[in-house]
Amino acid sequence: MEIRLAENGDLSGWVQLVEPMRHLFPGLETPESMEGYARDIAGAISRQEALCAVENGTICGVLAFSRTENELAFLAVSAQHRRQEIARKLAERMFRELDPARPVKLITYRAGVPEGEAARSLYQRLGFCPGRLVEVDGSPAQEFLRPAEISGSERSEAE
Repeated sequence: MEIRLAENGDLSGWVQLVEPMRHLFPGLETPESMEGYARDIAGAISRQEALCAVENGTICGVLAFSRTENELAFLAVSAQHRRQEIARKLAERMFRELDPARPVKLITYRAGVPEGEAARSLYQRLGFCPGRLVEVDGSPAQEFLRPAEISGSERSEAE
């Protein structure tokens, strides 16, 4: 299993991975929304803000993030590759790309939504804490925050 920055040639495999589970992601329900999503991911790839988990030439997990927002923007693992720690490995690789002196944020399902329980559990194991309640594309959601690893003063001393 290789965890790496996504490349332009990965876009079609990324979209193929997400397509069967798009109903789990508010805002990706229609073909038009998937086209917009593909454009967004192409942008993330060009900014080197997209990661892929690849096994035997097949993309089996994807993660998009934002350095500007210090945010995990999207995470998905194919159904047949779940429970293999792929999501954790993608997140840990992402942490190396983000600013450790700032909290990392993400938006996920609220508690009590069956489709989101595995994701919420993963995020909490990765050090994220539930935060404020929000809405995404009209769907109830919740922000999670992972505290900064080092303070600004510690970072200045380390440099």
